[in-house]
Amino acid sequence: MFDKIIYIGDTDVDIKLNDSTNFHSDIMNMPIVLQDDTKSILAEIKDLHSDYVKAKMLGELVNGKFIGGILRKPSIDASIRSLTESELTYILGEEKKGNLLLGISPFYNSKQIYVDMNELFSKHIGIIGNTGSGKSCGIARIIQNIFNNPNFIPYRSNFFIFDSSGEYYSAFSKINSINPNYNYRFITTNSNSPYDGELLRIPIWLLSVEDIALLLSATTHTQLSIIEKTLKLVRIFSQSDATAVDYQNYLIANAIMTILYSNQSAASKRDEIFSILNTCSTEAFNLNATVQGIGYSRRLQECFLIDNSDNFSERVLLTEYVNKFIKPELSQYEPEKVHYFTLDDLEKSLNFALISEGWLRNENVYADAITLKVKLHELVIGPNRKFFDCKEFVRLDQFISNLIIKDGKKYQIVNINLEDVDDSFAKSVVKIITRLLFDLSKKIERGSIPFNILLEEAHRYVQRDQDEFLFGYNIFDRVAKEGRKYGVIMSLISQRPVDLSETVISQCSNFIIFKMSHPRDIEYITKMIPNITEDTIEKQKSLQVGNCLVFGTGFKIPLIAKLEFPNPAPQSSSCDVVSKWSNN
Repeated sequence: MFDKIIYIGDTDVDIKLNDSTNFHSDIMNMPIVLQDDTKSILAEIKDLHSDYVKAKMLGELVNGKFIGGILRKPSIDASIRSLTESELTYILGEEKKGNLLLGISPFYNSKQIYVDMNELFSKHIGIIGNTGSGKSCGIARIIQNIFNNPNFIPYRSNFFIFDSSGEYYSAFSKINSINPNYNYRFITTNSNSPYDGELLRIPIWLLSVEDIALLLSATTHTQLSIIEKTLKLVRIFSQSDATAVDYQNYLIANAIMTILYSNQSAASKRDEIFSILNTCSTEAFNLNATVQGIGYSRRLQECFLIDNSDNFSERVLLTEYVNKFIKPELSQYEPEKVHYFTLDDLEKSLNFALISEGWLRNENVYADAITLKVKLHELVIGPNRKFFDCKEFVRLDQFISNLIIKDGKKYQIVNINLEDVDDSFAKSVVKIITRLLFDLSKKIERGSIPFNILLEEAHRYVQRDQDEFLFGYNIFDRVAKEGRKYGVIMSLISQRPVDLSETVISQCSNFIIFKMSHPRDIEYITKMIPNITEDTIEKQKSLQVGNCLVFGTGFKIPLIAKLEFPNPAPQSSSCDVVSKWSNN
């Protein structure tokens, strides 16, 4: 079929055909070897002409290995031949321990494609494609292949799947039929889920300042300061000892004294102090508390009666009573460790934080303070409260351990379904759990417990938002940059890569790309993915459903892979309108 090389460029060669009437269009993408005395160059047919073909040089076959990239070029009189069976394994991989069956190659004689699992799953992955292009089915098939692998038992694997519709339940819920030691766990935000699952629970005491800020939609650094003070107070108050009570009394007393020595009228002072006591009260400080004088007593609210000189009639008694609770040494007190507390405790502590720093009396920060107060109260009384109703105290390591091990079962796949909450709350949950996994991974032996996080509809969560401005970092950006060395690996599954964080997508080492058609998405991927070529982009445009373009550090060269349909399949297919519309 091939006669000789007639042109050699930087990356392409032109090859004259022996008889142009005897070839067929199916030689497109055919792999060939350009062989001379000193080297074997792998090339792939990319263009057909009437009497010659153009081939793209991909790399060199050297001592039983394939080396991608072109440093040396074939000589002009190099022969052209097909790949041998052994040479195909250099490119497509082979079945052995540690390798995963990905699919088959439509262009390499329908040979099976194997990928080194270390190369694929120890680095971030981008899975991109139009809706309906086969992403969900493809991911389900790949994970099923991991557990169906006859040469490997991934008992200690930890896949966390975040999805918004529960579509993966059908694909993985019967995974223990493969091996009774394999288990799937379904955690959901939907109290009425038709699937056998558990309601999501997150211990509120494990949340950081940034986590609370996400839940309350904080937007300013002032609000971060308020949240930081609130978390300090709730940890003090949750100790349930004399120090907690003393600290509450100290804060109220300090706030009252500040108001008493202000320039306001007595009536204004009284109203402001009563407002404090209505939101922050203790046994010693409430409107009905007993204030003992010499030979007589008053209720606290009676100490605020105003005389003719616009002063409190019992100002001396009041001042002496309040002063007893002011202990300046408490201002330096720090709680030793985190204790159990609830959302109600957090709201109470926010009220104390607001009076302790006088934020409600400061016109410049009043709006920020009230916004946080309203947002937290909405969370306390709203439907999302139930996700933080945890009855027992657990540490971070216990919480994560309880997610992957329960009742003697080791769960290899933990599917967290977020279908019954709005995007803002879902995004906060994904960020919080990702942060908790990352924090634990940094505290234990590096890489000793890998966590693979799969984010379905990743563009809902991994966005270019204001986190970096507010917190100095974005958790997804941090995991993208640092997670690999700690064993926290993300797989981003998205139909809109243009909405993804540039930092995160640029840190992906491997890509599985299904058909994309939107010009903006194609342009974005072209700019953001390192070493992607125009030829690679063109190939994905003509992909059939269930076929994908794979490339990156896990693959010798960019390959088209045809993935087997998953069994069982996820519930990601389109609605059957014919059967639903029919009267039959």
